[in-house]
Amino acid sequence: MASRPEPISVLFVCLGNICRSTMAEGIFRSVVSKPPYQGLISLVDSCGTGAYHTGSSPDSRTMSTLEDNGITDYDHAARKIHASDFKTFDFIFAMDRDNLRDLQRIHQRAGGKATVKLFGEYSEKNRAEEVDDPYYGGRDGFEEAYQQLSRFTRNFLKETFPKVEV
Repeated sequence: MASRPEPISVLFVCLGNICRSTMAEGIFRSVVSKPPYQGLISLVDSCGTGAYHTGSSPDSRTMSTLEDNGITDYDHAARKIHASDFKTFDFIFAMDRDNLRDLQRIHQRAGGKATVKLFGEYSEKNRAEEVDDPYYGGRDGFEEAYQQLSRFTRNFLKETFPKVEV
């Protein structure tokens, strides 16, 4: 019997932590709570590079998009990134290049074990994708973000755990 890989920890980051990163966290938690990935992730969280919404629940459109896709048990209070996150998490995923630059700056000062990258590097396309901020748009932007984040989640897990039978 093959040995199981060490569990990893994952943090998702956007600007305000009420739309994209919370949606990514909700999707990721849902996928890894079931076989074959159950037990392979030790910690999942999300946060923002800004403190605009600290303590707030996710945007209602984020929650309704998750619920429409069968994720009904997600709960979160927005928070801002901490220097300690770079020591706690194995992977820190930015939703867009602006967030990525901010995270790289903080990581340079804070140090830590985290691999910091654009989550859209797990696109099936030949280039990394950004997840557009749907906050100022309509519900269709949230559904588009959901589709992207679901795809990135599947691709990340397949690449990270190639020996896991799906």
